[in-house]
Amino acid sequence: MQNTTLGPRCPEKAFLGMNFIKQVVPVKYGGRAAKTSFAAARLCLSRPFHDAPVEVNSEEQEVVIALGSNVGDRVRNFEEALQRMKKSDIQITRHACLYETEPAYVTDQPRFLNSAVRGTTKLGPHKLLAALKEIERDLGRTAGIRYGPRPIDLDILFYGSRTVNTDSLTIPHERIWERPFVLAPLIDLLGVQADNETVKYWHSLSKHPGGLFEAWEELGGESLVGKDGMERVLPVGNRLWSWSANTSIMGVLNVTPDSFSDGGKFLSVESAVSRVRSMLAEGADIVDLGAQSTRPMAFKLSPEQELDRLIPVLEAVSDMPEMEGKLISVDTFHSQVALEAVGKGAHLVNDVSGGKLDAKMHHVVASLGIPYIVMHMRGDPSTMQNSENLVYDDVCSDVASELCTRVRDAELSGVPAWKMIVDPGIGFSKTTEQNLDILMWLPAIRTEIGKKSLALAHAPLLVGPSRKRFLGEVCGRPVAGERDPATVAAVTAAVLSGANIVRVHNVRDNRDAVKLCDAMLHRRRNRGS
Repeated sequence: MQNTTLGPRCPEKAFLGMNFIKQVVPVKYGGRAAKTSFAAARLCLSRPFHDAPVEVNSEEQEVVIALGSNVGDRVRNFEEALQRMKKSDIQITRHACLYETEPAYVTDQPRFLNSAVRGTTKLGPHKLLAALKEIERDLGRTAGIRYGPRPIDLDILFYGSRTVNTDSLTIPHERIWERPFVLAPLIDLLGVQADNETVKYWHSLSKHPGGLFEAWEELGGESLVGKDGMERVLPVGNRLWSWSANTSIMGVLNVTPDSFSDGGKFLSVESAVSRVRSMLAEGADIVDLGAQSTRPMAFKLSPEQELDRLIPVLEAVSDMPEMEGKLISVDTFHSQVALEAVGKGAHLVNDVSGGKLDAKMHHVVASLGIPYIVMHMRGDPSTMQNSENLVYDDVCSDVASELCTRVRDAELSGVPAWKMIVDPGIGFSKTTEQNLDILMWLPAIRTEIGKKSLALAHAPLLVGPSRKRFLGEVCGRPVAGERDPATVAAVTAAVLSGANIVRVHNVRDNRDAVKLCDAMLHRRRNRGS
């Protein structure tokens, strides 16, 4: 277990490598100042164990635990392990991205999933090790060949500000620094700005002037993701979605009488199914079903009213043969609707409020175990365009910060970062100028998010400019249905700036735009490699 292996080891369009880190990293993390700071952290905070100690469970410690699995339902193994950690007095506070990797050392075995979590515990390091070994046994781990297949592998990467060197346990693991499949998720658990003294100490353990970030870059950093058998993936439906290779198209289907663009067109099940069939034929990857209008000043339905509209269409769409290999998201801010929709076949929850309009939403999504789209909005659809909700110091920075707050709450409720998709909320609580700023500066939003959480900065980014009012104001098109050319331009700008999913009404024209953008981006990456 500990000290034997941490598991084995189409790049993203938004590169978050050393150049990204240099843009936002404090001066004390660079060069000589960083070296001095990290060395001081090591001297001041380190509390070593050398022989088997007597451990007192009184002081809560922050820990990092790596996860690996390549036997059975790998995602389910991770979920079970996290639940059992919680029951063992290990409180999970942050999750890394999820990586599918080729096996290392013993290569004739299935691919691994790898990730890592941050948490807190009052268990001493050896009692923590014993608790993790018990979880491994409970999930079917048995003695086998070194570096061989296993349903779950749990390893302590860091334990507070302590180093441990005993016969049974060494912290930090001496081979962390040579393993991309360990360093990648470890880096995800950090923000570029260290959030406490313990994190500064972890940086010092790398013995690099630039801390853990420099250790990761020395191995190859972000350039390794998508190469050498290592990809970020998002578990959805019954598969792992490698979402960064190509941009995905989310087709909009509103079964509402009052949506701003297509309200009233698809109220019957027959018309809705026909529309979905057309969108799939035109190249939609995801169908986003909404039964509650979120246009400005929209009337708010009860969950029961929303379900009455949604469920008959959802059941019919789920049964369509053409949906094989495609995904269904439900556009709702009601947890009751999310719960029943997932039971009827929805694969994702798309919440325009990020959980602000229903206090139960995050807990429900966590219990469902499905991906969660967290969008930025202030207020609700009836108040979002009020003057007080349109005031920003810097729209990209403020949107990023507010998204981080919503994601943090979801994560503490049990939704792993590896199941979240972020949406800056174009058209929601923004002026025309602010919407343009977001489209132009999507990389800046990722950069701002990365200051607090690199896992979230690496998450899929969804952008939905389709037929929105700001396009009409710029182009002089008051009728929503006449804004498709402007939508294509906005989608093109978004994809070239790093969007991974675009939400659109006109699938056919935007599919062509996305294909061209992806071809250009692949060409750029190939020329740079």
